[in-house]
Amino acid sequence: MSHAEDHEGTRRDFLYYATAGAGVVATGAAVWPLVNQMNPSADVQALASIRVDVSGVSEGSQLSVKFLGKPVFIRRRTAEEIEAARAVSLDELPDPLSQNPNKPNTDASDANRAMDENGEWLVMIGVCTHLGCVPIGNGAGDFSGWFCPCHGSHYDEAGRIRRGPAPRNLDIPVAEFIDDTTIQLG
Repeated sequence: MSHAEDHEGTRRDFLYYATAGAGVVATGAAVWPLVNQMNPSADVQALASIRVDVSGVSEGSQLSVKFLGKPVFIRRRTAEEIEAARAVSLDELPDPLSQNPNKPNTDASDANRAMDENGEWLVMIGVCTHLGCVPIGNGAGDFSGWFCPCHGSHYDEAGRIRRGPAPRNLDIPVAEFIDDTTIQLG
């Protein structure tokens, strides 16, 4: 083997590697826009967390806000509502799970669904778990909570399904108090 042939093999190897490298770069440049378009848009990212001022919500009333395209019910419950919700035995509930991401793997007791220690604040996604309708609130239905008139689902004072076709309790979003009068969702 001569020195020229040895040099030619090295040049050929270089051309193979350079062509393969250019192919990888070109493939990456073509694929990146397809992958990047799957990321959430700026308006969705901006709404991934919102703050709600609840200073104007009086005891026994409810505020509805839109969060991630869904209604969220923020209810400031009365002492009577809290007492009635806490008096319910878990054996009476069709869905014994809480659906609370703030307290995962817990039962549907009122203490696990309420947002604060004394149970005054209840925050729930206002979408019926049957077919996605928006229930009527403020003491509606047979259990003084929420009622979905579309198919007859009745929820109690803690947003737990009590009767009707809905398979589970109203879901609870990730939420926390960031001060005495502001709740952060998300």
